[in-house]
Order: sequence, then C-alpha cells, then structure tokens
Amino acid sequence: MRARVYSRQRTKAQLLIQRVLLNEMSSPEVKPEIRLEIGHVLFIDIVGYSKLLINEQSEHMQTLREIVRGTEQFRLAEAAGKLLRLPTGDGGALVFRTSLEAPVLCALEISKELKKHPELRVRMGIHSGPVNEITDLNEQANIAGAGINIAQRVMDCGDAGHILLSKHVAEDLEQYRQWQPHLHDLGECEVKHGVRVSVVNLCIDDLGNSAAPEKFKPVSVAAAVSTAKELPTNRKHLLVAGVIIAALAIGSFFLWQQKKPRGSASASAIQEKSIAVLPFENLSRDPDNAYFADGVQDEILTRLSKIADLKVISRTSTQHYKSAPENLPEIAKQLGV
Repeated sequence: MRARVYSRQRTKAQLLIQRVLLNEMSSPEVKPEIRLEIGHVLFIDIVGYSKLLINEQSEHMQTLREIVRGTEQFRLAEAAGKLLRLPTGDGGALVFRTSLEAPVLCALEISKELKKHPELRVRMGIHSGPVNEITDLNEQANIAGAGINIAQRVMDCGDAGHILLSKHVAEDLEQYRQWQPHLHDLGECEVKHGVRVSVVNLCIDDLGNSAAPEKFKPVSVAAAVSTAKELPTNRKHLLVAGVIIAALAIGSFFLWQQKKPRGSASASAIQEKSIAVLPFENLSRDPDNAYFADGVQDEILTRLSKIADLKVISRTSTQHYKSAPENLPEIAKQLGV
C-alpha cells in the first residue's frame, strides 16, 4: 500500500515538472527590443572651451543654452515632444524627430544670434542617421547611435562659425531649389581612428563660415618647415628634406605635364596627372628614426591625396621599392605614373 501511494505521488510530481517545463517553453520571456529610429542630429560645441577660465566656461555655456532654447525650431520640436537632448561638456546634441530641415534651420537661427556674441566661438555639424534611447549608468534616459557619432565627426572637421553637413544630408537638401546655392562640397575629411567622412559646408549670406576649414586647406612648405622647428634637430632635417623633395617633385611633375606632347602614345595609357612617393631612407645613425622616415612619406601622401585631379599611388604599392636599385623610369612604368 505504501509503495502504491509513493508511486502515485511520484507520478504527480513528474506531471507537475513536465507542466512547468511546457509552460516555460511555450511562453518564453520576451526581452524588450531596442527602439531604433532615424534622428536628424545637430551637434554643437564651443571651440577652445578647455582653454577658457572656469568662470568663462560657465558664462559661455549659459549664453549658448539661452540662444539654443530661444530658437523657433527648438521650441516647436520640444512642444511636440519630438526633441531629444544629449548634453556634453562643451556643447551638446539636439536630435529632431520632425524633419530633416529642422536641425538645419535651427543651426541657421543659432548662427544669426551668435553674431551678437562674437566672444562665443561655436561650430556645428548635422547628420541624419539611426539613434536609440538608452538608460545610462545613472539610470537616466540617454541617447546613442551612429547618427550621433557621425554628426560629431562632421562637426569636428570644422572651425568656429562653420555649419557642416554630412554628404547624406546635403544630398537630401539639394533636391530642393532653395538649398542648392548654399551647399558647398568640401570633399573628404579624416577624423578619429582613420575614419573619413564626406562633408558639405552650408553658408547663407553672412550665416555660417564661407572659408574652408583648416583641415581642408593644403599644407604649405613654409608651414611644414615652421612645424619642423619644434622637432629635435635630426628629425628637422628629415621633415624639411621630405617637404622640399615633395614640393620639387610636384612642381617638376606639373611642368613636365605642361610641356609633354598631347598626342604621345603614353599619354593615353597613363592618367594625365599621377604621382608616386617612394619610401624615404633613414640616413641618420639612429635606427629608431626609421619610423619617422615612414611618417614623412605618410604625411606627404595624405596631403597629395587632397588634390582632386591628382592620382596618388598608395603607400602599399610603393613600399617594396624601399630597397630597390635607383631605376626611376622602370619604377614609374611599373606604377603607371
């Protein structure tokens, strides 16, 4: 009798366990999905903020906050519940969930008000991309995503007064006649971690900054030599020599191109303007300077790549000529320059 009761209890226990397992399998816990949406981001910061006195930092941030909150686009988006804010140490990001034009119009309003505050040097960057609301370590609502990151990278390419747009935003705006005359393509800019972003400058009348940002200006020989003065003596010689050689090479190249007969057979096979920078040799007695010679080559290649009509042979393609005999015509033929 006892065995039969024990058997019955065991059977009930097994059925209960099976029922629990079936319920868990049929009703899995549903984890909340990350809410992802497209945000139109305006990133703002104060240029040279870290160099200001503590009092000045506080005053500048207060003034900028009042200017931003006073814009029509800010007030409309906030009233409609379509605005997210991400504060940063020297500025912040506004994420509009209304229209692509909202951050652009807001930036122009800010630029107009900044005319009254010449001491406040501000730059802005705009991009449309994915954003999502998150909870930070302080259990506070926050926002993140590629839309925020790229807007900041675009802004980083500018100087005081600039309103820079990502190529993506500019391409959408240029579909409308009223924006076309005010969009000026700057090309690509290299930002953190070697990432390159395509940037367009927005300026309307006296709003924005019509000058090219410093990061887009070609380096001059004088500027490079001036920079070299801050380096140790043995490194100065390398940099100055590298810059002078590059300048002579570019000048000689374009002079040769102008004198070269237009109908020659090689002209059709080789692009009209192309150049290769061969690896520099470390002539100092210190082998630790070898990396500096590579750095000179990289810097020259980076500057040359900003010339739109010039094809620049990559460093990878020229690297195996580092120890090659000096047969320049053969090297030029192999590289197609």
